[in-house]
Amino acid sequence: MVEIKTTGELQAMREAGRVVARTLQAVARHAAPGTPIAELDDLAATTIREAAATSAFLGYQPHFAPTPYPAVICVSVNDAIVHGIPGRDRLRDGDLVSVDCGAYLDGWAGDAAISFTVGTAHPADRALIDTTRQALAAGIAAAVPGNRIGDIGHAIQTVAARGRYAGPADFGGHGIGRHMHEDPHVSNRGRPGRGMTLRPGMTLAIEPMLAPGSGHYRVAADGWTLRTTDGSRAAHAEHTIAITDDGPVILTEP
Repeated sequence: MVEIKTTGELQAMREAGRVVARTLQAVARHAAPGTPIAELDDLAATTIREAAATSAFLGYQPHFAPTPYPAVICVSVNDAIVHGIPGRDRLRDGDLVSVDCGAYLDGWAGDAAISFTVGTAHPADRALIDTTRQALAAGIAAAVPGNRIGDIGHAIQTVAARGRYAGPADFGGHGIGRHMHEDPHVSNRGRPGRGMTLRPGMTLAIEPMLAPGSGHYRVAADGWTLRTTDGSRAAHAEHTIAITDDGPVILTEP
């Protein structure tokens, strides 16, 4: 069931998206070599709480997870693709960090993710992050009325393939609104002209997650973190967007 949002409901989602964007900004500014990863989660919790919002991640348990998620944000470092749980480790110079954040405000959800390097950036990491952002931009550009869900996945996949990157075949974006995860599933791979027709008022979280190679992964012992099987580094970029008659509108910007 895909809910079509009204103009007022889209505005409410925009406010939730601002909370997410400001939280990601705060976390990125605070991240530095030597910073405990758990400290980033504490900062995110404070930022969300001070905005009168609540975390969409804390306590969330999807079908694939053995336990409820124990933190406010996901912090995935280096070979962690997504769902990294903040712990006692400290960030090191040269780490590639992906942060995913979701929040509810007044009954509406926002969800976004960013990737960045801490301290000295390796050229290969910069290229990976840039390509992941470009793949997100391509996916968003394809989210126009009359297109299909497959057009979004195809756009992302095309950009990824040019850089010889791939992501997990069974993880991707999703509908979003009153709940963080709603229909439809938005794959990062697709065939143009296939899948659900996009309509004004639909809201989607589009989120390429890329690494060099095949996109194969393993699930870590915590039951949450997805890691590349070959140890290669990964990047993640995500925005919540609205499909409108005037084109896609990003809802998770400050």
